Amino acid sequence: MSLPSSIAPALSGALAARGYTALTSVQTAVLAPEAEGADLLVSAQTGSGKTVAFGIAIAPTLLDDAGRFDAPGAPLALIIAPTRELALQVSRELEWLYAEAGGRIATCVGGMDIRTERRALERGAHIVVGTPGRLRDHITRNALDMSSLRAVVLDEADEMLDLGFREDLEFILGEAPDDRRTLLFSATVPKPIALLAKRFQRDALRISAANEKEQHGDISYQAMVVQPRERENAIINTLLLFDAQNTIIFCSTREAVKHLTSRLSNRGFAVVSLSGELSQAERTNALQSMRDGRARVCVATDVAARGIDLPNLDLVIHADLPTNPETLLHRSGRTGRAGRKGTCVLVVPYSRRRGAERLLQMAKLDAATVSAPGIAAIQKKNRERILHDPVLSEAVGEDELDLIKELQALYTPEQIAAAYLRRELAARPAPEELSEAPVRPLDGGRKDGERGERTWTERPERGNREGRFEKFEGGGAWFSLSLGRKHRADPRWLLPMICKAGDVTKSDVGSIRIMETETRFEITASKADEYLANVRERGSGEKGVTIRPVADGGSSGAPAPRPQKAYSQDRSEPKAQAWKKKDNAGKPYRSDKPVKAKKPR
Repeated sequence: MSLPSSIAPALSGALAARGYTALTSVQTAVLAPEAEGADLLVSAQTGSGKTVAFGIAIAPTLLDDAGRFDAPGAPLALIIAPTRELALQVSRELEWLYAEAGGRIATCVGGMDIRTERRALERGAHIVVGTPGRLRDHITRNALDMSSLRAVVLDEADEMLDLGFREDLEFILGEAPDDRRTLLFSATVPKPIALLAKRFQRDALRISAANEKEQHGDISYQAMVVQPRERENAIINTLLLFDAQNTIIFCSTREAVKHLTSRLSNRGFAVVSLSGELSQAERTNALQSMRDGRARVCVATDVAARGIDLPNLDLVIHADLPTNPETLLHRSGRTGRAGRKGTCVLVVPYSRRRGAERLLQMAKLDAATVSAPGIAAIQKKNRERILHDPVLSEAVGEDELDLIKELQALYTPEQIAAAYLRRELAARPAPEELSEAPVRPLDGGRKDGERGERTWTERPERGNREGRFEKFEGGGAWFSLSLGRKHRADPRWLLPMICKAGDVTKSDVGSIRIMETETRFEITASKADEYLANVRERGSGEKGVTIRPVADGGSSGAPAPRPQKAYSQDRSEPKAQAWKKKDNAGKPYRSDKPVKAKKPR
């Protein structure tokens, strides 16, 4: 399959040399006849080849009929990206794309030496790539000449607005010539993007490259349900099971990134971190380590969720669940790019099952529910890798024959094989032990119309303010928790405490009966002994709270029902006396002295 003839010849040669035999949907769409010379508003998911798309789209505008650029002077095109990493990545892509055309690319991003950038602009460039803040700084200092611009591209425009760059973008676009082409690329087109396009574009052609289902067709999603305290162990075992060439693990905070990076490094993984607190040099070095193979795992915050393109990235792990479906899609879009298959694993603590269900539903994604890989599964996988290692099938080189003969003379084949096996196993971190627990699909096997995996019903009895929350009848062991109504106990926060204390799931907890000074709850019989052992070993996990076994759920030793608040019903008394409220001990809230009745009107 050949490339379209509408691509500029110099760029067509660069694409062919890069191994392109066909274009993606977004790249094909920007070459349509109606898109030639027009402003474009393009929505396309990350990983769909947007950089090459706008590179070939603006080429006719920049090159005219010439096959090559003239000597560099004032820039002809300006590419604006939301983050430093994305800007540097776009710059690298355009360098090889425009190499045969003689294009010179200059980069202007925050965190780099501004004097070096200013000298590069003085020497001249055909295309300038930068972040909004740094580009505005160069414009206000008269270092960036905008008078010759023929095209302006906004990459990841929705992200730039989310990061608060609206004012900078409006300033930059206001300084550009009025007759320029404006190409706006965005994963989604919400109202702010539409308003920006309406203001700064002329009759923009709207292009939607593909729907979400097609964009993520090359990514297989897995929801890995784990015990909360085993989350990191599950991540370690997942890395060992997949043994991907490159992996990104997403955490929600910088502290979480630091902690997990330290844990993985101590376990022997070649790992780097990527977060907003790192300097530009540190972030660049981290990404370069991933690209050249010195590191295979990158632990990152969402700063890396957009635009970062790492080669051979086969696995994405969500150590912390994203807060919205857009973040989930952008994180996951780091893999499964340009037709390459990828895997995305969501690590879901038991307490977040329902949240994970809603997240996947809003993102319109299907995920297979899996258990965290155990030691046996990883050992089996290692055995397969060792037995089928391509190195074992390679032909023996002539320069290796002498040493091989010496080894065979000194050691038996079993000794040589054992040494090879030990070295292979020693090079891999040891797997972590995980508790075995049955895993149900995230939807809990519900039918349409059912409420979900927890079906508590409140049944307060008349004249008794004891709250009863029933789940199943009998068949369990009863425990007492030293919190009750006087402590404002509530099942919404009692249930997670109960589960965490004994390492059980919500499905293992039966009735919960909240009394005045304690709460009694039921644990299914199959988990009762294990629950008691865990509580005796570790306690409740909360300071000042105790859990102990009891004989039943509260029929013996339960406090008497609270008396109802007393009111006098004799309306012949004066009003102040008739409706005098009394508390449960029978004492009035205010004095019993007679109150002078009001005169009738």
